[in-house]
Amino acid sequence: MPRNSSGFTLIEVLLVVIILAILAGMMITRFLDVADDAKQSSLKHNLAVLETQLEIYRAQHLNTYPKIVNNALPQLTNATNAQGEIGPPGPDYPFGPYLLEPPMNPYDGSKAVVPVEKNGERPTGVVGKLGGWQYDETTGAVWPNNPEAYQ
Repeated sequence: MPRNSSGFTLIEVLLVVIILAILAGMMITRFLDVADDAKQSSLKHNLAVLETQLEIYRAQHLNTYPKIVNNALPQLTNATNAQGEIGPPGPDYPFGPYLLEPPMNPYDGSKAVVPVEKNGERPTGVVGKLGGWQYDETTGAVWPNNPEAYQ
């Protein structure tokens, strides 16, 4: 007696699974590309914000840039006088703050600021292990301090 079955054969099920796996692989690749694009866009924006605020600081502080203190630029996040000394906001310290908090590097989540290896030269690689930003106190130039920026 012949058996009438209305189910799928093993071959049909395997073909569907293979097709779904191929589609999932394509979507994951596309998703990773979008995530990288978002990080790159965020990095460019945060770098532009930092550069802009450094130039405003320089214009108000006798043509000098802030100094790195404990891997940060506290002169950008506090009130300062024309010499760059930090103090309470008011008539004695009329400038700043320029940032509520330093922007982070989206590739490593760090807000740390480290000095460039050689002042006046563009970095060619990462400095130290803190991530964040490389900063040249003499020129006010800032670069990302993550490996992806130097590939």
